[in-house]
Amino acid sequence: MKRYLPLAAILVMAFATLCVAQPQATASPSPATTAKPKPRMNKAAVLKKLSANETALWNAWKNKDAKPFQMWLSADSVNVGDQGVGTKKDITEMMAGMPCEVKSFTLSDWKLTMVDSDAALISYKGTQEGTCAGTALPSAVWASSLWVNRKGKWLAAFHQETPAK
Repeated sequence: MKRYLPLAAILVMAFATLCVAQPQATASPSPATTAKPKPRMNKAAVLKKLSANETALWNAWKNKDAKPFQMWLSADSVNVGDQGVGTKKDITEMMAGMPCEVKSFTLSDWKLTMVDSDAALISYKGTQEGTCAGTALPSAVWASSLWVNRKGKWLAAFHQETPAK
């Protein structure tokens, strides 16, 4: 029996080493943590999206349609123009009774500045033909809008226009 004692000790040590070397069991990750986050839009995609939104808002203005303004203006939106400062409520309420007749418009010279991943400043030139309360609209304006991404949706938080010379 004494002869087998060293052999038994060596076998116990060998098996103990193998047991320690086994990987530890880990809990499998839950499905919520394995879902990939939605990738951020690149700058070109943001410019394409926001310029399309701006164009839709200009079409809504031309057609006196308040729905796109209700959909795309943030609740705290501010609009600065020759009439002063307006809120989302001001813009949507005055849309139907607006004394403007817009015959046509074009938007060009788009520029995008990313403030951060959820805020973008878009600027452009707008040329237009029409009248407001019998007065000719400025033939061209420089405009800018600040868009913010809130809960995955881009909303206009600020807009201003300056007549171009």
